[in-house]
Amino acid sequence: MLMQDKFAFVSGVANHRSIAWGIARSLDAHGARLALSYLSDREKDSIDKLAGELSQTPLIVPCEGTNDDSIAAAFDKVRTEFGRLDSAVHSIAFARREDLEDGHFLGIEQDHYQLALSVSAYSLNALSRGAVPLMDQGGSIVAMTYLGSMRAIPRYNVMGVAKAALESGVRYLARELGDRNIRVNGLSAGPVKTLAARGIGQFNIMLQTHAERAALKRNVTVEEVGNSALFLCSDLSSGITGEIVYVDAGYRFMGM
Repeated sequence: MLMQDKFAFVSGVANHRSIAWGIARSLDAHGARLALSYLSDREKDSIDKLAGELSQTPLIVPCEGTNDDSIAAAFDKVRTEFGRLDSAVHSIAFARREDLEDGHFLGIEQDHYQLALSVSAYSLNALSRGAVPLMDQGGSIVAMTYLGSMRAIPRYNVMGVAKAALESGVRYLARELGDRNIRVNGLSAGPVKTLAARGIGQFNIMLQTHAERAALKRNVTVEEVGNSALFLCSDLSSGITGEIVYVDAGYRFMGM
């Protein structure tokens, strides 16, 4: 029970296939009391249905990752219900579907570019500003990322740029928050078939290629990603901060 008597905030649960849901399940299985945030009523309906699968009833709060008032209101509710936080998971990303197509990076419009970076990278800062005041005993912030941050992945395009900014933000936040005993790390998962992944052109090809070339000759599961996030949220990773941890079946390090 690595998270017994601990409180965790998890963003980004959209449905039962979400990586964020896999993380929530792992944290719950190890005793964490959860706050789950949602963006739209459709997501809230999904979370309401999933909540019964958890061992403890979660706090469900609306939270828009680029709206400071929405974030402040969400964490006010967390403070009222929990009193503190021990960990927070950032699993928020968005780019327009037409910007995730092959041969389209050059033509991305400025407002689309800014939207992807705002939702996918700036929101980590915004979420952290809400979480940090509740981590007066220290804590852990975990941000979900992907290999497209450092390699040019076909059709990942502007999302790769956004994830690169996110990972840089992880390091700067880790440096700034270290003296408060707050750790900040990124978790880079291999491709997983989620609702968000459907927006990436020819995603099935990405899955097939990853499985063929990864050292373990397969893709990773949501459960594996969830357990890795559990590790980063728990005291087992108390000496780790500013790192990007790869959970990709050994795809990243492979050469030929």
